[in-house]
Amino acid sequence: MDKLIYYQNIIKKILTEYQKISVQVPVPDVDEELMFDDERSQYLWFNIGWKQGKRVKGISVYIRIKNEKIYIEEDWTEEGIATELMRLGVPASDIVLAFQPPEVRKYTDFAIV
Repeated sequence: MDKLIYYQNIIKKILTEYQKISVQVPVPDVDEELMFDDERSQYLWFNIGWKQGKRVKGISVYIRIKNEKIYIEEDWTEEGIATELMRLGVPASDIVLAFQPPEVRKYTDFAIV
């Protein structure tokens, strides 16, 4: 299987599993949504709705694939999406913690860019 397609499939698998767990404890009037764009290799898990009369909107996870690497742009999961990706065979050298400033990334075990 092509590397891009493999990465797209495991990202969708991970986000779908996380979202299924999260919706087991629903928040009334707040929806948890998944958006998958394989053409642009962008994947999003977010919340949208209303809580106590206030608008709720927030990104739980935003991932994109760029230059054959997985860029984790936003990750509010407890374990970390990078951990899940490595568990499924993605090498740390193909994962960029893009939510970290570039000068900090060099101190991690992950790719810088």
